[in-house]
Amino acid sequence: MTIAVIPKGTTHTYWQSVKAGAEEAGKEFGAEIIFKGPVKEDDRAGQIQVVQQFTADKVSGIVLAPLDNNALVAPVKSATAENIPVTIIDSSLTGEAGKDYTSYVATDNKAAGALGGERLAKLLGEKGKVVLLRYGVGSASTTDREAGFLEAIAKYPGIQVVSKDEYAGATQSEAQTKAMQMVDVLKGADGVFTPNESSSRGMLSALGQMGIAGKIKFVGFDMAAELLDALQAGKIDALVAQNPKKMGYEGVKAVVQKIKGETVPGVIDTGVELIDRENIGTPDIQKLIKGE
Repeated sequence: MTIAVIPKGTTHTYWQSVKAGAEEAGKEFGAEIIFKGPVKEDDRAGQIQVVQQFTADKVSGIVLAPLDNNALVAPVKSATAENIPVTIIDSSLTGEAGKDYTSYVATDNKAAGALGGERLAKLLGEKGKVVLLRYGVGSASTTDREAGFLEAIAKYPGIQVVSKDEYAGATQSEAQTKAMQMVDVLKGADGVFTPNESSSRGMLSALGQMGIAGKIKFVGFDMAAELLDALQAGKIDALVAQNPKKMGYEGVKAVVQKIKGETVPGVIDTGVELIDRENIGTPDIQKLIKGE
């Protein structure tokens, strides 16, 4: 039994945690795991090609984190037409879980974004100017987080969103460049939210360059070592953390269950936590960070 695990990209720490979870499930269920995806998270053609290749190779199953919620519909349809079960992880795909693909294993991204928004509002005493630096067009997971964040912030009349239409792009350096172009708006803002690892890391670097890291309230996303260090150093105030290892594990498990003819839940919520300086040392958060 060979299961292909296809991430959105291979550069983020996040995907290495997904891989670790997938490999753990592979060992447990006797499946060989092949982990392959595009390098950059905006390479739609590259990811489509990987799905098509694994379909042609007739793998036993596919676990896919679609980097575009529409562009990957056709390749997934082709795989399922060949009786290859496909589980969607991390980011949604247009269609219905349990019908168009085996199951959907992910964070409740809207709730995760709202969690970030509520914390930023609290940090600001429910007043001030905030900036949302979005991630990328077509990425369903981050689009949902951004929507959840804005909905949460809208509940506070004392908070004004001064920028919400800028996109960071697929890499840390692109995010840093974009944030540097926003120097005036950021220097005039009281708080900022970024919806994934690369946008958070790019923003962190830019705020450092501007000399305002630690002076502006900053809620980021994901658990890269650099972000956790910045949290402890007071340059980030909170991080919304997913459980990528669980996502990889549950994604593979769902495919195995489908192959065996067992019932698979349509949607599996892998949970979300808010990490701050108060709880980072607690056993539960340390387990999440270490992927235990």
